[in-house]
Amino acid sequence: MKADIHPEYHEITVEMTDGTTYVTRSTMGKAGDVLKLDIDPKSHPAWTGGERRLQEGGQLARFNKRFESFGLK
Repeated sequence: MKADIHPEYHEITVEMTDGTTYVTRSTMGKAGDVLKLDIDPKSHPAWTGGERRLQEGGQLARFNKRFESFGLK
């Protein structure tokens, strides 16, 4: 490895949207910094399924609605 080209790898604290925290290692910031998340697995629709719940049904429901004039159910 070349000397002095790699970023410092140190411990930081990650704060989730609900206030819980955990310590991990990262190259972000300085040792002891706090990373406050705006979106995390507890609040993002990709993990919670919230976006799908807002839609009118799934793929099958959309298919049936689109082709209901053909008498399909």
